[in-house]
Order: sequence, then C-alpha cells, then structure tokens
Amino acid sequence: MILQALHDLHDRLAADPAYDVAPEGFSLQQISFVIVLEPDGTLVGIQDHRLGEGNQRRAQTHRVPGTSKPPGAGINPCLFWDNTGYLLGYKVPDKDEEKARKDADRAIKTFEASLAHHLAHEKSINQPAFSAVCRFLESWTPESAADHPQLPDLATGFGVFQIRGATHFVHEEPAIEAWWQKTIQSDEADSKEDAFCLITGRLAPIAELHEPKIKGVKDAQGAGALIVSFNTNAYESFGKSSGQNAPVSKDAATRYCKTLNALLSSRRHRLRIGDATTVFWTDAPAYTKTESVISEFFGGGGDDAETESEDHDDEPAQRKQLLESLHAALRALRSGGEVDSTFLEEKDRTFYILGLTGQAGGRIGVRFWFSSPIEELLRNLARHHEDLAIQRPSKNKDGDLVGREFPTIKDLLSQTCRNENTLPNTLIRSIVAAILTGGNYPNSLALKVIGRIKADRAIDPNMQKDSALETFKARESAYLRAAILKSYLNRNYKMNISTAIDKDRTEPAYHLGRLFAVYEMAQKHAHDWKLERTIRETMYSSASATPLSVFGRLERLHHHHTAKKSHPRGSSLSYADIVSEIQQRFKGRTPIYPAKLDLVQQSLFAVGYYHQHQYFRDLSMDKSESENA
Repeated sequence: MILQALHDLHDRLAADPAYDVAPEGFSLQQISFVIVLEPDGTLVGIQDHRLGEGNQRRAQTHRVPGTSKPPGAGINPCLFWDNTGYLLGYKVPDKDEEKARKDADRAIKTFEASLAHHLAHEKSINQPAFSAVCRFLESWTPESAADHPQLPDLATGFGVFQIRGATHFVHEEPAIEAWWQKTIQSDEADSKEDAFCLITGRLAPIAELHEPKIKGVKDAQGAGALIVSFNTNAYESFGKSSGQNAPVSKDAATRYCKTLNALLSSRRHRLRIGDATTVFWTDAPAYTKTESVISEFFGGGGDDAETESEDHDDEPAQRKQLLESLHAALRALRSGGEVDSTFLEEKDRTFYILGLTGQAGGRIGVRFWFSSPIEELLRNLARHHEDLAIQRPSKNKDGDLVGREFPTIKDLLSQTCRNENTLPNTLIRSIVAAILTGGNYPNSLALKVIGRIKADRAIDPNMQKDSALETFKARESAYLRAAILKSYLNRNYKMNISTAIDKDRTEPAYHLGRLFAVYEMAQKHAHDWKLERTIRETMYSSASATPLSVFGRLERLHHHHTAKKSHPRGSSLSYADIVSEIQQRFKGRTPIYPAKLDLVQQSLFAVGYYHQHQYFRDLSMDKSESENA
C-alpha cells in the first residue's frame, strides 16, 4: 500500500515544476563545480557552481544521466558527471600521510576508469561536445590538479562539463540526451528477468535493487538508504534472487523512490515527529490546501529545517490564512458543525502520512503509516483537540493566553521526556495513531506525563520563576500536561471532564488534587508569595500517589497558614470554607483518604489540581479588574 501510493503520486509531482522529479534513467545530483572546455578539449577553467557565500554556499541540483552512486560499489565511473576523483584524479589530502597516499592512489585509478569509460562511448555518441570531454580527459594529468586553488573546497561535490559559450552542460546537448534515451530503452528491452510487479500487477522487468536510494531520512545513511532490500543470499528460495522475492518492476521502483525523495526534499511535505522523518500527501491531482497547512498544524512550522533547500515554499500570509481556516473548521466540527468551505472540496480526497527512521544495516524503517479521507482526518483531529481542550493560563494582565489553542504533536511529545533524544520511540506511533484514527491514547502517554510532573513539579499554571521566560515555559508545560491527562481520561475512560473546574464530580482523586491546590495556595498566601519551596516541591509526589500518608500532615499545616491569611484573593469564601466543601466528598470513607492512587486516579488528581489553581487565578483576575474599573 505504501509503495503503491508513492508510485501513484509520481505523475503528479513530475508534472508540477515545483518538484524536481527526474524522469526514468536520470537522477538529481548536487553539482558543485563545472569544468569549462574549449571545443577542442582544452581546459578553460574550473568554476564554482555553488550558491551563497562563505560557509553558507551550497551546491545546485541538476538532472544528470544515470542514478546515484551506491556506496561500497568499488570503482564505478559515471558518464558526463562525477566527483573530482573520477573527473580530475584529485582527492583532498588527508592529514594522515598513509591515508593521503592511499586516497591519491585510488583517485588515479578512478580517473583512469573514467577516461576508459568515456572513450568507450565516444564512437557511439559521436558528438563534438562529448569528444571535447574525451580529449580533455586524455590530456589531463592528475598531478596538475594541485595548481587549482579552488579544488580543495570543491572536492566534496559533483561536477559536470560545459563547452565555453554554451548555455547548457554537455550532457544536456539534445543529441546526447537522445542517445541516452535510446540506451535506456535498449537496456530495458534486453532484460530477461520479467515477473508480475507487486505494485502495478503487470509483467515487467524486475528490479534487483530499488533505486535511486532514499535520502533525507534522519539517522539513515547520508549517501542514501533503501526502504526495500534483502541481505545477500538470506532470502533465496527455489533459486530466486533477492529482487524476485518481492518482485517490483524497475519502472515502478524508480517511480516510488523518486517520489519519496521529492517529498523528503520539500518542506511542503515534510516534518519531524519525534525521531520520525515524516512525509504526507494526498491523492489529489494538484497541491491541496490541506497539504499546505498540515506541516504547520502538526509540527508548529516544519521540521526545524533538517534539510535546507529552496523548494518553492508557500507564501507565509497565505499559509497563515489557511491555517486559520483549518482552526475554524475544527472548531465547527467540535460543536457538531460542518467542515469549513475552504476544505469542503477536498474532503473526499485521501490523506497519507508516512513516518520513516534510519535503521541498522543501511535500511529505512517505517515508524508509522496511516491513510484516510480528509473529512475523516479533520473529524478525528477535531475530536482530539476537543479532548485536549482545557482552560489555558494567562500570560499577562492583558488576557493573552499561554500556549496554542491547538497544540501540535511536537508540543505533546515534548511533555513526555526531558529532551527529544530520550523520547521513547514506541510511544510516537501510538500517539499518532490515536490522533489520526480516533483510537485510545496509550497508557504510557499518561505514565510519562505523570513522571515528568513529579520530576519537574510543574503542573501549577500560576507558578512563579526567577525570570519571565521560565515562568512562561512553566505555565505552558502545566497547560500541556493537564490537557494531555484530560484527553487521556476523556478518550480512554469516557469521563467527560470539563475544560474548567467541576465541583460536582464524584471521583475522590479529582477533589484530592483540588484540596492539595488549596493547601498550596494558602501556604503561598501566608508567606506573601515569597516562598522558594512550597508543598508542591516537597510533597506533590506523595500526595498524588499515597494521599493517606501525607494529607493529615497537610491539614495541620493548613490550619497554621490560614491563621495568617484567611481568604483567597477575590473570593468571598474563606480557605476554610473551600476546604470544607471539598472534604464533603470524603465524608463516610474509612480511611477518609485513599491509601494509594493508580494511574487513572493520579491523572484525575493532576487535572483537579490544575483546575483549582486556574479557579484561584480567575478570582484574582476578576478582583484586579474590579479594582481598576
């Protein structure tokens, strides 16, 4: 299904000038230098073909005949293009003398192989421009490469040939391109390894290797890796070679590989979700509005530019407008309305999302794969954000709110670990599946968030830090963690928890969280908000896991604190009144407080704690507004 969807997308991308999808028999390569020749093959110069300045210079992408060089394939010269070793017999000297000597010897051998390769095709090509290349290679001495000061800087890229005065490269000569096309067709006709292709269902020559290799996947080989491959001789059965064990035609393999490379090289279709390099697309005949905003919506603005490229990104103003339309559509769906008209015309199209990771052995692994109609996708996204919706803390007195109304997947994952390098890979697929399919969230999501709350003591939406930036980050973490736990309880256990405080809930764990928040607020109030450590830092973990062991002591401390300050700011009820109202929920229980709380109850505790603090915050804000009126 994955390969078939990529195969079917090929024609759309090939027809769109926004994508560089090379046709059959060609590949896209990063060209760093151009060897300029006279018509008789005399060297004019070696030109830097990179864009930019200084360390920001980067090679330009051009279509060249042939596929990418497979690593470890021995000496393998290309026609019309190659690196400095093959074209000039030059390798940047290594600091280690022995290695430098070996590199120089290999560079000479690769140059000689390239010379022989070009001369062998001169007669069949029979074009003056190509003959000029052959004369240059015949007359060139690798020792003279040291006379060109630019070579050490250019020796990491590929180069091509150009005749002085020409507006195109040698391999772009119409007659040479025609010869190459004829050669491709001849190679296909000579193939005898025909079988039914698993992608197209047609009888065709089968690919032994699926090329070109896939580039741009995090932690995969930089030179490219395979998404379909076999260990040598490991899967031979009934005398069949590796390609015959999963027969895919050469044409189909080339199409899906080129399509995937085009998606990975375009910020239009790429984002990072955890360790997964993720691409997405639709089966529409042209670029859709859904595709244009999904990266921003899922990832908060792409994948941190893991691959910087000039790839026809959309206008920021247009993308922002479409993102607002998507938000409006989700709000409407949450309230039982219809999809926004902006996306109505695309609702029946299928949306695909594919997460890839680098793996051992030079392969690419599939972290996740989902497909669904866009309308179903939007409804599942709306449900996800309805489950997440919780009252957000205020950023300032102007009423600006912390965090996003629609948190991204990246936002949610950030609350499960100290940094993304420690993110559990097994959690990524489960979270993405829950969001995109409407299924349950994994228990490990709540477990990880509870662990972070206990480690960081960060669930108070009004906590104060030394700097404004730290305060903002702490409040955002509190909001996101409470939202995650609320969505977990609503989705998995149908608890129907509201966005703000709900004093009528029946679960003791929820009201224990509220009670702990009241005790903490009274403590901070009694000390005029100048405490460096509160009961949240010292007792939250015990209170939320084994309440019976600590709540008696907390109650005694609370009586001491309320002797100094009796009423929360803005409230007509005293702390004692609020505590009494909450404790009514525990009357008749023996013991009055639970001995321990499980994962679901600890999640309820955290949400109740968060809700109660937000309630106090609202009272305080209302008081400030009435005083300023």
